[in-house]
Amino acid sequence: MWMYLGLLSALFLGLHNLCKKHAVQGNEVFPVLLGTISSGFLLILPFFIGSKYFPEQTKNLGFYINDIPWSTHGFIFIKSMIMASSWVLAYQALKHLPITIVTPIRSAGPFFTFIGAIFIYQEKPNGYQWIGFFLIIFSVFLYSRIGKKEGIVFKKNKWIFAIIGATFLGASSGLYDKFLIQYQGLNPQTLQFWFCWYTVLILLVILCFNWFPYKEKRKAFTFRWSIPAVGILLQTADYFYFKALQDPEALIMLLSAIKRSQILIAVVAGGLIFKEKNKRKKLIPLVGILIGVALILYS
Repeated sequence: MWMYLGLLSALFLGLHNLCKKHAVQGNEVFPVLLGTISSGFLLILPFFIGSKYFPEQTKNLGFYINDIPWSTHGFIFIKSMIMASSWVLAYQALKHLPITIVTPIRSAGPFFTFIGAIFIYQEKPNGYQWIGFFLIIFSVFLYSRIGKKEGIVFKKNKWIFAIIGATFLGASSGLYDKFLIQYQGLNPQTLQFWFCWYTVLILLVILCFNWFPYKEKRKAFTFRWSIPAVGILLQTADYFYFKALQDPEALIMLLSAIKRSQILIAVVAGGLIFKEKNKRKKLIPLVGILIGVALILYS
């Protein structure tokens, strides 16, 4: 069952990536990011209110938000710091790079998760999993060669380094999620609510220094329908992902790989919607990544 939940998460993540590209294109990154996280927070807020004033009804719906100790709040705040840093880097990169380059690089995230799962959680890969992960990495290398034809030199482009950093931080957060869900006993909605709350606070601090004081930047921001859509789709994807992680048999390295199937939506639909270059050539490494994911599922 947890694999099907992972595929549902991948579906909503793929739609989330398309909306995210629309939201940041030619727009101010930090207020867009704040708007998306705030939208997700507002989506979950009624469940928090229901948990305080209508606990029985909220429990019956399956969305009760538990009271947690301060030590657990500290663990969630660490996750918010990691993901806020990852999103800031990722949104800046997405603003300056084609989605058909950004998304496949992000697809290397399972490799970092894979290494962490072996050494931290002692998850044991088999031969098919090894082949699948290295096939994903090789396919990402092929994307780098195609990127040069679009004037994107991977060694000299700072936005490439930004998206690589965002990928590493995102993978670290994925490993941390297993700790929060399986070892701290958090349910998905409790983790999502407090994570969004602390992330909003972190972003507000950043904007106080980087956006609010500058009139030109405030004027450059354009509100778009895709901003709240990003937040809603992300929280939906995260809910299914965290529900999958609640299964004691769920392997984080396989879930991380399954989520990469979102790139089918991002590369194919994104290439058509945003009219990006070399779509046919990008399908070759895309197939490589999908075969890598298929091998992991088969294993």
